[in-house]
Amino acid sequence: MNLQRPFRRKDDPKQPHRMRRGMYILPSLFTAGNIAAGYYALSQTIQGSAGAFWHFDNAAKAIGFAVAFDGLDGRIARMTNTTSDFGRELDSLADVIAFGVAPALLAWMWGCHMLPELWNPDLRTKLIQLGAIATFIFLIAGASRLARFNISKNPQPKNPGRPDRKYFVGMPIPAGAAMIAATVHFGDGSPLDKWWQTVLWMAFVVLIGYLMVSTWRFWSPKGIDLRARAPFYLMILICGIIALVWFFSEYVLFALALLYLVSGVLARFAYSFRRRPPSSPQPEPQPRVDMA
Repeated sequence: MNLQRPFRRKDDPKQPHRMRRGMYILPSLFTAGNIAAGYYALSQTIQGSAGAFWHFDNAAKAIGFAVAFDGLDGRIARMTNTTSDFGRELDSLADVIAFGVAPALLAWMWGCHMLPELWNPDLRTKLIQLGAIATFIFLIAGASRLARFNISKNPQPKNPGRPDRKYFVGMPIPAGAAMIAATVHFGDGSPLDKWWQTVLWMAFVVLIGYLMVSTWRFWSPKGIDLRARAPFYLMILICGIIALVWFFSEYVLFALALLYLVSGVLARFAYSFRRRPPSSPQPEPQPRVDMA
């Protein structure tokens, strides 16, 4: 009597699949750099104060480096054909840290918690509490944006653009984090010291959170093919932008982040006006004829 188990083929669906060991090192290193930059931003934010405001600026710069790492890991994985489910999940967890928790804490500490004493102490307390709520809205909106992106197969924006171009549905979370970091860096890390500035800052943070969970279209750089031929002036333009960022990073990065945010808003309103049906002309009144 043969007591041996029958041979089971590898493609048998009843056989449980073993988890593949290891990971692709090259893209994972950039994802690790994303996590490290987010962790450094958190540590610098905690050390920041009105007298040591440069820590806030360092945190904003770290978030900027995290944006660069996030753009490189996915592109390198696609170019080297090393994409994997593990890499996508690790990238999402890294984004929650570097583009969710880190900018939310920075926005609250820099724009709300460092507010000096006011004529009404209760007003300062309420503003700090409202700032915590506003930054939490940014955080939960960013996490929801990542979850929707992970489960979407072929997302379509509510206001579609040209079919030959790629778009994000809602502002991506790295762009939202970059907008907060660029604003802090624009002010050299000096925290806000007026109550009305704090109110405007909270409204701006909530607006960024809304844009992330919206279904508006935002331009996607994934449509750029670095392996394709391009005009010579494009190389000169890229070098010029890099030089401007190097010498005037406060102004250039803030302008680029704000331009990206405004572009999505303008695209939405332009689509709404273009879709509005023209008003039907009113019929002209007929002259009255008296019957004899």
